[in-house]
Amino acid sequence: MMFGKNKARSKARHVTLVKTWGVAMLCMASVSCGLFPEKVQVRRGQRMIGWCYVATGKEGKGTPAGHYRIMEKMVEKHSNKYGWVENEFGEVTNGDATPAVKLKPGETYFPAPMPYWQRLTSYGIGMHVGIIPEPGKPASHGCIRMPREFCPLFFEVTKVGTPVQIVYGPQDPVMVWN
Repeated sequence: MMFGKNKARSKARHVTLVKTWGVAMLCMASVSCGLFPEKVQVRRGQRMIGWCYVATGKEGKGTPAGHYRIMEKMVEKHSNKYGWVENEFGEVTNGDATPAVKLKPGETYFPAPMPYWQRLTSYGIGMHVGIIPEPGKPASHGCIRMPREFCPLFFEVTKVGTPVQIVYGPQDPVMVWN
């Protein structure tokens, strides 16, 4: 991750965000999410200020392409649709549960945490910190999962109203800092 006035080299692979100051700060950020390959790019005007690999919706729960605006932002949020079930020993008995799941004695349902939540649709699609089993491959129920290192600065750069475009085609190439 990159930040500050001096563009220090990133130690995190596939995660870059540049925090810019001055004239560039006058432009609203915009976000583009490619569904193939799965990558988010953040711009201020025409200047790329950040990117990361993400995980979007898996087959049957695909992330819908289109033009959106961030509708809501919350640092701490839990899903009202998905989570997991643990038994009394803390072992996961159902890793893909819903709140309506029938629990056996001793089991507890836990809603999935979605830190740095940014809502895109009224029906629950958004961007947030999430597990990315294979960077750039689908894994979610439709949301855009982002790396934990990227989200705090990304959250700071965006506002309610920030435009987000989700596209099927390729995006502009990005420079990878080692």
